Amino acid sequence: MKAYKKHESIAALMNRSNVDTDQIIPKQFLKKVERSGFGVHLFHDWRYNEDASDNLDFELNKPAFKGAKVLVVGDNFGCGSSREHAPWAIEDYGFNAIISTSYADIFYNNCFKNGILPIVVDKAQLDSLMAEIDANEGVCFTVDLENQQVITPAGNGFKFEIDPFRKENLLKGLDDIGLTLEHTDKIDQYEEKHKALYPWLWA
Repeated sequence: MKAYKKHESIAALMNRSNVDTDQIIPKQFLKKVERSGFGVHLFHDWRYNEDASDNLDFELNKPAFKGAKVLVVGDNFGCGSSREHAPWAIEDYGFNAIISTSYADIFYNNCFKNGILPIVVDKAQLDSLMAEIDANEGVCFTVDLENQQVITPAGNGFKFEIDPFRKENLLKGLDDIGLTLEHTDKIDQYEEKHKALYPWLWA
């Protein structure tokens, strides 16, 4: 997992609430176990027409939002089934920050494990951010994880809360495997002790 860096990026607006994981990544694309290659299918049913051409009425297909790393969405984002493919698709597409008033718990936890920062704001803050993007599509927001701050050109920035442990893991780029590898010395010591106590298991 990549270490999370302070960045300035286009903020894309998807003013929809209760977006579930089957809309984020439909079930027919859950055939792979590796994390890559899902971005092309992100929001597939909304993003494409039946002939596989781009649906120009879908928000994220707007040219102004091309290359966005920040996704601003409505309430209760990531509800539905607990598939981890949903954050895989979001990260693979290029987003590394989401701003909403609320998330489904499992989706929220999975974001941190996949290098995505899910930021929680109140309704007034979200309305201000959405209005700023709506008035100036293509506007860039600055996301500063270290100082827990989002900065916007119109002054609608804010400080956000985050669990210190999760913050540290994002800043260091540590997922569950990375955290385990931080303790390889202790794991090696345990294995050596185990070999000495039960040598027949290692024959």
